[in-house]
Amino acid sequence: MIQIFTDGLSHGSVGPGGWAAIIIEDGQRRVRSGNESGTTNDRMELTAAIRGLEETPEGTTVTVLSDSRDLVNTITRNSKRKANQDLWAELNRLIARRKIKWELAQGYSASREKEEANAIAGSEADKLLNVSIHDGSVPMLTHLDWRGRAQMVDVGHKEVTQREAVAKGFVSMKPSTVAQITAHNVDKGDVLAVARLAGIMGAKLTSNLIPLCHPIPLNQVTVELEPDPDQSGIRVKATARTDAKTGVEMEALTAVSVAALTIYDMCKSLDRDMRIQSIRLIAKRGGKSGDISLED
Repeated sequence: MIQIFTDGLSHGSVGPGGWAAIIIEDGQRRVRSGNESGTTNDRMELTAAIRGLEETPEGTTVTVLSDSRDLVNTITRNSKRKANQDLWAELNRLIARRKIKWELAQGYSASREKEEANAIAGSEADKLLNVSIHDGSVPMLTHLDWRGRAQMVDVGHKEVTQREAVAKGFVSMKPSTVAQITAHNVDKGDVLAVARLAGIMGAKLTSNLIPLCHPIPLNQVTVELEPDPDQSGIRVKATARTDAKTGVEMEALTAVSVAALTIYDMCKSLDRDMRIQSIRLIAKRGGKSGDISLED
């Protein structure tokens, strides 16, 4: 019995693609793989099955394991071949000379070989995608991998530098609420003291809250809370500093957000009209992109 584990995929509906076939025969294994530009997922799935079957002698019994429902169901249900007629004709010639069992292998039940075929196909597609990114035909989005899946950016190659980020926000409220906060007349306690501490704690927990953020060592986090009776609210400003390979913008923004939420939580029984507004980055320093100042 010969087993063939196949997989194929493409970047986007039409784009760089890769395929792989792992052939297991008498305890021995062979791997075949390749790639193609301007292709589709279906073409790569078909190509993987064709190239795998080409490695088997005519007249043999073969089990092909694929995660492509289109491929497996089209063959086992004898559905109409609507596209890729050239590849279907090639595959049909191979099928006619072998006894083949088609199995759908998907999800966590898939074997180690099936997962390996998927990884090899992805690597083949990635080779072409890297060329496409280099020549500018495919835009590079750092938080997406070549399949469009979210990923943490690799910052291993970056140098450790001093970095700083400053963010601001505003909590609007009734004038009477501002007065009670400044007079320390809120039942839950010292609003500004608690919010300041909450903002610092929030900055320290940023990588746990934002999925793709890197955990970084913080040298300092400051949170400034300024009552503004004229604008009827509390101004929130946070500054975060680090020596790291990536910046602290998200830490500063998280500090402002958590401080503002804490003000809201402590005062919501007094003022249901409060609004958290204008949370934004106003400056950053350090890193490859250099210094940025968005506000005076």
